[in-house]
Amino acid sequence: MFFDYRRQLGLEIKVARIFNTYGPRMHHADGRVVSNFTVQALKGEPITIYGDGSQTRSFCYVDDLVDGLIRLMETGAAVTGPMNLGNPTESTILELAEKIVTLSESTSKISFEPLPPDDPRQRNPDILLARSEIGWEPLTAIDDGLKETIRYFKS
Repeated sequence: MFFDYRRQLGLEIKVARIFNTYGPRMHHADGRVVSNFTVQALKGEPITIYGDGSQTRSFCYVDDLVDGLIRLMETGAAVTGPMNLGNPTESTILELAEKIVTLSESTSKISFEPLPPDDPRQRNPDILLARSEIGWEPLTAIDDGLKETIRYFKS
Protein backbone atom coordinates (compact mmCIF):
# COMPACT_ATOMS: atom_id res chain seq x y z
CA MET A 1 0.00 0.00 0.00
CA PHE A 2 2.82 2.41 0.87
CA PHE A 3 4.51 1.82 -2.46
CA ASP A 4 1.19 2.48 -4.26
CA TYR A 5 0.90 5.81 -2.43
CA ARG A 6 4.43 6.61 -3.48
CA ARG A 7 3.73 5.74 -7.13
CA GLN A 8 0.34 7.42 -7.32
CA LEU A 9 0.84 10.47 -5.10
CA GLY A 10 4.60 10.95 -5.06
CA LEU A 11 4.73 10.64 -1.28
CA GLU A 12 8.05 9.95 0.41
CA ILE A 13 7.92 6.63 2.24
CA LYS A 14 10.16 4.47 4.39
CA VAL A 15 9.51 0.78 4.96
CA ALA A 16 11.33 -1.12 7.70
CA ARG A 17 11.01 -4.85 8.25
CA ILE A 18 11.48 -5.34 12.01
CA PHE A 19 12.77 -8.65 13.35
CA ASN A 20 12.59 -10.06 16.90
CA THR A 21 13.10 -7.08 19.18
CA TYR A 22 13.44 -7.28 22.95
CA GLY A 23 14.33 -5.08 25.88
CA PRO A 24 13.00 -3.18 28.86
CA ARG A 25 9.34 -2.17 28.81
CA MET A 26 8.19 -5.30 27.00
CA HIS A 27 4.84 -6.43 28.28
CA HIS A 28 5.21 -9.48 30.51
CA ALA A 29 2.44 -11.32 28.65
CA ASP A 30 3.11 -10.29 25.05
CA GLY A 31 3.70 -13.89 24.00
CA ARG A 32 7.23 -13.37 22.67
CA VAL A 33 9.92 -15.83 23.60
CA VAL A 34 12.19 -13.43 25.52
CA SER A 35 9.38 -12.20 27.77
CA ASN A 36 7.93 -15.71 28.19
CA PHE A 37 11.27 -17.21 29.21
CA THR A 38 12.15 -14.28 31.48
CA VAL A 39 8.84 -14.37 33.36
CA GLN A 40 9.05 -18.16 33.74
CA ALA A 41 12.66 -17.92 35.00
CA LEU A 42 11.90 -15.16 37.51
CA LYS A 43 8.94 -17.13 38.87
CA GLY A 44 11.04 -20.30 39.11
CA GLU A 45 8.66 -22.03 36.69
CA PRO A 46 9.82 -24.49 34.03
CA ILE A 47 11.03 -22.77 30.84
CA THR A 48 8.80 -24.08 28.06
CA ILE A 49 10.58 -24.88 24.79
CA TYR A 50 8.62 -26.16 21.83
CA GLY A 51 10.52 -28.85 19.95
CA ASP A 52 14.09 -29.72 20.89
CA GLY A 53 15.21 -26.07 21.01
CA SER A 54 17.51 -26.34 18.00
CA GLN A 55 15.48 -23.87 15.94
CA THR A 56 17.30 -20.55 15.67
CA ARG A 57 16.22 -16.97 16.09
CA SER A 58 18.02 -13.67 16.17
CA PHE A 59 17.23 -11.00 18.75
CA CYS A 60 17.74 -7.26 18.37
CA TYR A 61 17.94 -5.05 21.44
CA VAL A 62 15.39 -2.22 21.34
CA ASP A 63 17.97 0.60 21.50
CA ASP A 64 19.68 -0.79 18.40
CA LEU A 65 16.37 -1.06 16.56
CA VAL A 66 15.40 2.52 17.40
CA ASP A 67 18.80 3.71 16.14
CA GLY A 68 18.18 1.87 12.85
CA LEU A 69 14.69 3.34 12.48
CA ILE A 70 15.96 6.87 13.09
CA ARG A 71 18.77 6.41 10.58
CA LEU A 72 16.29 5.12 8.00
CA MET A 73 13.94 8.06 8.60
CA GLU A 74 16.81 10.52 8.14
CA THR A 75 17.69 9.25 4.64
CA GLY A 76 16.75 11.06 1.45
CA ALA A 77 13.71 10.28 -0.67
CA ALA A 78 15.60 7.77 -2.82
CA VAL A 79 15.93 5.32 0.10
CA THR A 80 12.55 3.70 0.62
CA GLY A 81 13.22 0.13 1.75
CA PRO A 82 11.99 -2.32 2.55
CA MET A 83 14.97 -2.48 4.88
CA ASN A 84 15.52 -5.33 7.32
CA LEU A 85 16.32 -4.18 10.84
CA GLY A 86 17.30 -6.96 13.18
CA ASN A 87 20.29 -8.82 14.54
CA PRO A 88 21.83 -11.32 12.10
CA THR A 89 23.54 -13.22 14.94
CA GLU A 90 21.55 -16.38 15.56
CA SER A 91 21.16 -18.43 18.70
CA THR A 92 19.12 -21.52 19.32
CA ILE A 93 16.01 -21.32 21.44
CA LEU A 94 17.69 -23.69 23.90
CA GLU A 95 20.72 -21.37 24.15
CA LEU A 96 18.41 -18.43 24.81
CA ALA A 97 16.60 -20.31 27.57
CA GLU A 98 19.88 -21.33 29.19
CA LYS A 99 21.19 -17.73 29.04
CA ILE A 100 18.05 -16.36 30.67
CA VAL A 101 18.14 -18.98 33.44
CA THR A 102 21.81 -18.19 34.14
CA LEU A 103 21.52 -14.40 33.93
CA SER A 104 18.41 -14.31 36.12
CA GLU A 105 20.00 -16.73 38.63
CA SER A 106 16.90 -18.87 38.34
CA THR A 107 16.40 -22.44 39.47
CA SER A 108 14.02 -23.11 36.58
CA LYS A 109 14.37 -26.31 34.62
CA ILE A 110 13.74 -26.57 30.93
CA SER A 111 10.58 -28.31 29.76
CA PHE A 112 10.11 -29.56 26.19
CA GLU A 113 6.74 -29.60 24.44
CA PRO A 114 5.85 -30.73 20.90
CA LEU A 115 6.90 -28.32 18.16
CA PRO A 116 3.96 -26.72 16.32
CA PRO A 117 3.96 -27.84 12.67
CA ASP A 118 4.20 -24.26 11.33
CA ASP A 119 7.17 -23.22 13.51
CA PRO A 120 10.07 -22.08 11.30
CA ARG A 121 13.49 -23.70 11.82
CA GLN A 122 15.33 -20.42 11.31
CA ARG A 123 14.67 -16.69 11.32
CA ASN A 124 17.56 -14.46 10.43
CA PRO A 125 17.48 -11.01 8.82
CA ASP A 126 19.76 -10.05 5.96
CA ILE A 127 20.89 -6.54 6.95
CA LEU A 128 23.21 -5.84 3.99
CA LEU A 129 20.97 -2.99 2.80
CA ALA A 130 20.93 -1.40 6.27
CA ARG A 131 24.71 -1.63 6.47
CA SER A 132 25.25 -0.10 3.04
CA GLU A 133 22.50 2.55 2.97
CA ILE A 134 22.43 3.80 6.56
CA GLY A 135 25.64 2.41 8.08
CA TRP A 136 23.65 0.47 10.66
CA GLU A 137 24.11 -2.77 12.48
CA PRO A 138 23.14 -3.80 16.00
CA LEU A 139 25.80 -3.21 18.66
CA THR A 140 24.30 -4.63 21.86
CA ALA A 141 25.51 -8.12 22.78
CA ILE A 142 22.64 -10.44 23.67
CA ASP A 143 23.90 -11.01 27.23
CA ASP A 144 24.01 -7.26 27.86
CA GLY A 145 20.53 -6.75 26.45
CA LEU A 146 19.13 -9.68 28.40
CA LYS A 147 20.61 -8.34 31.65
CA GLU A 148 18.78 -5.04 31.12
CA THR A 149 15.57 -6.87 30.18
CA ILE A 150 15.75 -9.12 33.23
CA ARG A 151 16.46 -6.12 35.48
CA TYR A 152 13.34 -4.45 34.10
CA PHE A 153 11.17 -7.53 34.64
CA LYS A 154 12.48 -7.91 38.20
CA SER A 155 11.41 -4.36 39.01
